[in-house]
Parts: sequence; C-alpha cells; structure tokens
Amino acid sequence: MPNQLEYAKYKEAFSDKDDKQEKALELALETRKFEIELYWKRANYFWTFIAAALAAYGVIRASKDIAQKEHLSVLVSVLGFVFSFAWQAVNRGSKYWQENWENHVAILEDDVVGPLYKTVSERPRPAGVNEWLGDILTGPRKFSVSKINQLVSLFVTGVWILLIWDALPPFNMKATLDWFLVFVIAIGILACLAIYLYGRSQPQDHNFIVTQHTCQIIKNENTVSAPEVLSDEKGRRE
Repeated sequence: MPNQLEYAKYKEAFSDKDDKQEKALELALETRKFEIELYWKRANYFWTFIAAALAAYGVIRASKDIAQKEHLSVLVSVLGFVFSFAWQAVNRGSKYWQENWENHVAILEDDVVGPLYKTVSERPRPAGVNEWLGDILTGPRKFSVSKINQLVSLFVTGVWILLIWDALPPFNMKATLDWFLVFVIAIGILACLAIYLYGRSQPQDHNFIVTQHTCQIIKNENTVSAPEVLSDEKGRRE
C-alpha cells in the first residue's frame, strides 16, 4: 500500500536541489491544464452519444411503422442511461485528478512564486442600488463549472431512468415475461456496476515487469566484411 506523506516529507521529496521544486510546479501546472482540456473533450464525447440516443428515442416513440417499437425504445433508453452514468463517473474521475494537480500547485508554489494560486482577488461588495442590481444580474459568483457539469450529468441520468420506465409495457402479473427486456435491463445494470466497481484507479503500489530485447546483424558466410573490401580495393590500386 502507498505510504501517506507528511508535509515535511513532501517538501523534502521536492527539494529545491537542481531547481526540482520549480520544475515540479511547472509540470503540475501543465498537467492541470491538460486535465481541464481533457475534461471538456470527454464531455463533448459523451454529449454526442447521449444526443444521438435522445434523437433515436424520439424517432422511435413518434413513429407508427417501426417493428418491435417497444423493444427498440427500451434498448435505446438503456444505452442512454449507461452512457449518462459513465459520463457522471468520468466527470468525477476528471475532477479527482484535476484536484490532485491543484493540490500539488498549492503546496509547491510557496517557495517558487509565492501563494499566487491560493490568493483570491475579487470585486468589492456593491455600494449602491445600481451596483447591487448589476451585481445580481451580471456579477461573478463562486460557481464550480465542473460541479455544475456533474449535476447536469446526474440529471440526464435520472431523465433516462424515467424514459426507460415510460418505454416499458404496463405492469401485468398475468402477462408473459419478456426476456428480451429483462436481458437488456440486466446488461445495463451490470455495465453500470462494472463502471462503478472496476472503473477506478488502483491505489496500490505499482509493480511492473520490464523486458528488453537486443538486436544484432548476423554475418553471412558470403558477405565480405568492410575491412576486407577496403584491402582488396587497395591491392588493385597498387
């Protein structure tokens, strides 16, 4: 299991020898920026699939000529639910690693640039009615963009649950069990469980095996080596 570092041990690990702390801060800032860029790329990736699933669900439910309309509606809504659940999990994972690099920056910056990242500069409170009204309508607020995105993904996941419920046939104890619907819903639930249980980063120490191969040129019997060729040419000149 990985060891928990105290503050002194952490500072010692990134001592200022050979500008190690400055380089570590620069790397932490670059990686944080990279994580934020990946965050929005992942969001666009999931939004594409979710929007396509919503469009397909609407077309299926509105059409009167599609065969197996009920089965297709449930299948598409389960797919949308799984993608939305995965999006929620990816959002939280991205937030985790973003905070990881932000915490590194918060510790490393003190001895390099000072407490810049930890210092917040904001507007003064509004003085009059006009300023107060302007602040209410257009003033900045301490909203977390990533947290709002997580809440939106959670909302979309809940919407898909309602759509699945709407697509299912009316409950009837005497009706024959539709194994296709049971199978599709079961697969969706298992997929979400697999994402939740096995989609996390491993906290254990990383042990790995490294192998290295060598390569060499095998001398063929009919191949004349370079020194021999040079000596033959020299003999001809003489």
